[in-house]
Amino acid sequence: MTGDIWVEGYAALFGTPDLEGDVVRAGAFRASLARRASVPMLVQHEPRLLAGVWSALEEDARGLFVRGRIDTGLPGAARARAALRDGVDGLSIGFVAVVAERTGAGRALIEIELLEVSIVAQPMQPQARLTWREAPAPFARAA
Repeated sequence: MTGDIWVEGYAALFGTPDLEGDVVRAGAFRASLARRASVPMLVQHEPRLLAGVWSALEEDARGLFVRGRIDTGLPGAARARAALRDGVDGLSIGFVAVVAERTGAGRALIEIELLEVSIVAQPMQPQARLTWREAPAPFARAA
């Protein structure tokens, strides 16, 4: 892998419990996304392993969809590329729960301040997965 690496996928899924029992509600990211156009792309939530920026972030009916590019000039880029090459395909959000309600098994996350999205080996939300490709331009997202 020597060219640009584009990564995309669902970093959070609405209405689906994660391994701790937390459930993200639709609209939970709305206020946070209105305040920022991008968030850092990290490897395993490690701040020193900045690999790129998620430049497209949007809520849709399924969850929080993200798209970004691994920047070869950043300290975590080599680790991110190696992880992808080795089959790592998980995404995980770093966040602050602004508004949450306790539920039986976890929390209902009503409003979230999104801090970062990481490429991870074991996502807390097992269905939060990515796809990637080496290309000069990002994926074209189907309507």
